[in-house]
Amino acid sequence: MSWVANVMVSVHPDDRPNVEALSEWLRTEAPLRGDTPGQGCGFLRETTGQNTAWGGGKYPECDVWAGALNHADLNAVLDHIAQKPWRCPNALQVFVMDQEDWFFRVWMLRDGELQQYAPVKPDEDDLDFYPN
Repeated sequence: MSWVANVMVSVHPDDRPNVEALSEWLRTEAPLRGDTPGQGCGFLRETTGQNTAWGGGKYPECDVWAGALNHADLNAVLDHIAQKPWRCPNALQVFVMDQEDWFFRVWMLRDGELQQYAPVKPDEDDLDFYPN
C-alpha cells in the first residue's frame, strides 16, 4: 500500500544545486512516515527545463521541481528544506498535497523560518469545499 504526497518546489535559478541536493536526500536518506529511519521516499524532477510542454505556447520562465513521494515523513522533509542554505530564500516556495488532501499547502521561507501561507489554517477541513 502506498501513501503519496505530491511535492513541488519553486526556486531561484541560483538555488539549482540546493534543490538537486534536496532531491538526492529524498532519494537516499529521507525518513518515512511512522518514524521509519531514512530509506528514501522518491525524488524531484525539473518540470520547467528546455523542451517542457506547458500550455500557452511559451516556455515557463520559472524553476519548478516536482515529485510524487511515497510514505514521506513530510515534517522531516519540510524541516530539511528549512535548514538548507538557500541563496535566495525569499524565492523558495514549497507546495505539498498529501495523500488525502484536495489542495496544495504552500510554504515559504520568511525571516529564516518555513511558514505555511496557504491555506491560512493548517488544519482546514477538506470537506468544507463541498456545498451541502
